[in-house]
Amino acid sequence: MEAFFGSIWWLIISLGILVTFHEFGHFWVARRFGVKVERFSVGFGKALWKREARDGTVYQIAAIPLGGYVKMLDERESSVPVAEPERAFNRQPLGARVAIVAAGPVFNLILCLGLLWLMFLIGKPEFLPLVGRSEGIAAEAGIREGDRIVSVAGKQSDTWTHATLSLALAATDRRPVELVVADETGQSRTVTLPLQRLDSDFEEVRVLFEVGLIPQQRLLPAVIGTVMPDSAAAEAGLQAGDRLLAIDGRSVEWFDQVGPLVQNAMNRGSWLSLRIERDGQILDRELQPKQVVDDSGERWLLGVAPAPHRAAYDTVLRHGPIAAIGASIAETGRLTSETLSMLWRMVTGRASLQNLSGPISIAQYANVSAQLGVAWFLSFLALLSLSLAIVNLLPIPILDGGHLLYYFIEWVKGSPISERMLVAGQFVGLAMLAGLMGLAFYNDLLRLFG
Repeated sequence: MEAFFGSIWWLIISLGILVTFHEFGHFWVARRFGVKVERFSVGFGKALWKREARDGTVYQIAAIPLGGYVKMLDERESSVPVAEPERAFNRQPLGARVAIVAAGPVFNLILCLGLLWLMFLIGKPEFLPLVGRSEGIAAEAGIREGDRIVSVAGKQSDTWTHATLSLALAATDRRPVELVVADETGQSRTVTLPLQRLDSDFEEVRVLFEVGLIPQQRLLPAVIGTVMPDSAAAEAGLQAGDRLLAIDGRSVEWFDQVGPLVQNAMNRGSWLSLRIERDGQILDRELQPKQVVDDSGERWLLGVAPAPHRAAYDTVLRHGPIAAIGASIAETGRLTSETLSMLWRMVTGRASLQNLSGPISIAQYANVSAQLGVAWFLSFLALLSLSLAIVNLLPIPILDGGHLLYYFIEWVKGSPISERMLVAGQFVGLAMLAGLMGLAFYNDLLRLFG
């Protein structure tokens, strides 16, 4: 329940900041060109709070916090006072109208840069791209435990976040990709991941596990957190907090090694020897795992679960005030390139449309990032602001990009498009937008209940 209300709260905060800044862009540029702004609204629907300024502009916060709008004086929507025809939006030169419409996405881009600059100034704790275990395609390519990923497809990878995004893009193309990795001594080498061998239905969000790269930080120490009642472990006297050191003479470091070692040992005999560490003492135990049969087949179970473990961050992305400017520009460029690339791959069918997220996922991400700290939340807001800028620039009628498309047509033909075409475009735009929102919401429900 706490996560539910937290998600709603941080979604409102996030959208409130981004929408206000977006609409302020339209508002500020419109005022610079002398256009009269009648209403500045954060949210849609019934006004929860509003105030009319001396210049006649009404500022309000509305009940539905999923957007906002700036209403300008326009002869196509309402009557214009005889003394103010030059202050109507539709009376402005083409260049002024283009600037006013483009200002919203531009301000979101500026906000993205500012948020990333502040994030780098504060310092964002992250995970180094260290390989804890290499399996499948990754192991066959020559990536080994302890390796650090230096770059993917020529792009420097300072963190697992960078490496994962670059790998996901390459994986959607089903093409081999070059990785530069460094071993524990710092010696670097180049390996080629044959991503064309991935299954056709692989999940981009699980790309690391699909290729067999297990981050070191994701591995759980072989420490027992829970002993199941009436299990073989309980009968042998194992306790929560015991660290497994060896199973049948084979050393254990990570908890995910326990299952395979138990199965292999039971293929050779009916009893199992364990070496554990408890309160600094080394103890040996003999036990007979219990056999179960389920959809996965026959398995031998000790009856233990791992202790909760949260890996400690091992790097911090931090820069001084001047260096942070360049870092924020570079990061914005990287995020823009990867977002546009993934969007294009979804349009062309190379990437799954399940990558499209709706308000439920955004709310969850907002809550999680807020719990991780200020820097993570700033990073999330920056990405969301950039995404809002990109989506609004799509050439879909009703969005800013659709209006800019109209103005491009007007520039080419020398006159505005007809009222009939404008209305038709609005209907098409509404249908497209409803379809996208419906798909995003459907994906959210699949993630939530799937």
